[in-house]
Amino acid sequence: MLDGSPQELRTVWLEGDTVRMIDQRALPSAVRILELNDVEDVARAIEGMAIRGAPAIGAAAAYGLALAEIRGMDLGRAAARLRRTRPTGHDLFAAIDRVLREVEDGKTAREAAEAYARDDIERCRAIGRHGKRLIKDGMRILTHCNAGALATVDVGTVMAPLTAAKEAGREFFVYASETRPYLQGSRLTAWELGNAGIDHAIVVDAAAGLLLQRGEVDLVLVGADRIAANGDTANKIGTYPKAVLAKTHGVPFYVAAPMTTVDFGARTGRAIPIEERAEDEVLTIAGVPVAPKGSRARNFAFDVTPARYITGFITDLGVLKPADLRARRKKR
Repeated sequence: MLDGSPQELRTVWLEGDTVRMIDQRALPSAVRILELNDVEDVARAIEGMAIRGAPAIGAAAAYGLALAEIRGMDLGRAAARLRRTRPTGHDLFAAIDRVLREVEDGKTAREAAEAYARDDIERCRAIGRHGKRLIKDGMRILTHCNAGALATVDVGTVMAPLTAAKEAGREFFVYASETRPYLQGSRLTAWELGNAGIDHAIVVDAAAGLLLQRGEVDLVLVGADRIAANGDTANKIGTYPKAVLAKTHGVPFYVAAPMTTVDFGARTGRAIPIEERAEDEVLTIAGVPVAPKGSRARNFAFDVTPARYITGFITDLGVLKPADLRARRKKR
């Protein structure tokens, strides 16, 4: 609902000479649209978590370059600013590189950004088609963080097979872990699941082990921010222990992500930079202190799950195994 009426919105889009995006910090209480007028506005929106999710950040950066072109700013300088926003997600860099490459080939930055956004939607639809077959009637699915439409331009990665299975008439249940400290699971994933009519419950992050131990999870399905060439995967902090526990209890663990998230230049997960964010995100919730005054915090935004704990990758090219990624790297 926006201004009292239902509307279909993308996560981020270019309207005239302004980038517009859903301000995800306001959800689920309100749907607020940000209007961004220059590259610095876009960069700060990415850094400030107004937009998050690797594919969505990539599209936002692409549109940021379009704004730079509109404002007559040097694209190389704009690209350098956008690259500094968040270090872990690979789509940010893939999007910037693609726009710059297509500008060299004669396209405008606006044309390249719009093409990137359209392709992101198609990639997510393909993930939905390939992943739908993994979701059976009666399944209980555990997810982590948010990999829905809000994390992409539209459709989502994890949400794509969930909504495709729902549309096919399958009934299943989703556990959304709350995802401290930013609560993307309880604020965003639960909101999207509710809007899609998918039965779900929010659980605290630490409940995943109990659910898996008790046999109450049939499938773990998560997104990704960067996938190394060997299949090691960076995703929101708290993903790695879920993968280890899933392996321990014999539960399949799948990563849903477009091929733009795969960094073939990173041979293993050790090459993936891990962003560490401000302490206040841990020490407060919605601005309210939840720790003693003077306490310090470490706020790691991501962890890396080794490929040996991953059953497969649901991508726009199909369901791949870690060995398939390694083979693609050799071909490259």
